[in-house]
Amino acid sequence: MKSKNLSNKILRSVQSKGFKYIELPSVIETNHIVQRSGESFRKFIFSFTDQTGNELCLRPDLTIASCLRYLENNLKSKEKIFYSGQAYRKSQNKKDSIIRNQVGFEIIGSKDEKNDDKEIINTSLKSLKNLKYSTGSLTIGNAEIFNLLISKLDIPKRWKLRLTRHFWREDYFSDLLKRLETNSDVDPTIVEVDKRRYLKMLKDNQSSIVAGRTLKEILERFDKKIKDPRRASKGSNTSKIIKEFLKIKCPINKAAKELNKFFKKHKINLFVDQKYFPVSKNKISKLNVVFSSAFGRQLEYYTGIVFKIDIKLKSKIINCCNGGRYDKLISDLGSKKQTPAVGAAFNLNYQS
Repeated sequence: MKSKNLSNKILRSVQSKGFKYIELPSVIETNHIVQRSGESFRKFIFSFTDQTGNELCLRPDLTIASCLRYLENNLKSKEKIFYSGQAYRKSQNKKDSIIRNQVGFEIIGSKDEKNDDKEIINTSLKSLKNLKYSTGSLTIGNAEIFNLLISKLDIPKRWKLRLTRHFWREDYFSDLLKRLETNSDVDPTIVEVDKRRYLKMLKDNQSSIVAGRTLKEILERFDKKIKDPRRASKGSNTSKIIKEFLKIKCPINKAAKELNKFFKKHKINLFVDQKYFPVSKNKISKLNVVFSSAFGRQLEYYTGIVFKIDIKLKSKIINCCNGGRYDKLISDLGSKKQTPAVGAAFNLNYQS
């Protein structure tokens, strides 16, 4: 089946669920990307300068383009939207295409979060019926549970900020856990360096943006870091707890049981109800449904439920759909208030 035919079938499936089709801009301001993801992300985008000197780029992500549209049009009410198009992003893997054909759909501005999560997953499952496959899996994770766990651990605030901020960067996150185990930043000379940087930055423009954060926000983090007690005894045990948490993987109907057993074992004051998860069945059509506490680390903007659908086509395992909740994305892009948002996108490249 050709990509265009598959795209049209998925679009019709999404439309039948009450979503409205929109067009997205192909070009966006580069600073929207760099301010969120840091200068290091610049190497993955296709940027250029227009005749007025503004730096622009081809959209590397359709979700960001959609949220920018919502923000720039000053929209306030609930929207159920869908779209199709291409995202343009370089990859460290030479085999990956720089042009990513996608169909996406979102619910933005709705406060009925749990039902919206279910609707996005159900719409994904309905659209999946347009694909021919033998078996597959629906994997569900939740970034919010990880953040709640970190908030309960007996570690300095600077470490809580680091671990939650960099959860999505797997390699760097592993390095952070190693540093936590050895308390590699307890050297008092580092504190002095932080103090000197802090005092220097106090003299600069507080509203200027550095790697997606205002100078004022960075200074507030520095202030907390400088004042935190340097506690060398907790790091190793905390790292073991986090690693154990990230190994939790089970059928979705046992997710709450396994999580609560883990919380009880480590005397962590958290409890998860099975109703917290948008899916309760272990098998949906040809898909095995599993919970994975380590899943949900592809993109930094996920804040809650995260999911992916992998299917088996002939002898290959194909990742055909990804989605999740990103309640902070619109505020990160410039809104003065947080706007609930959840969505998913189908990858059509494997059909090209």
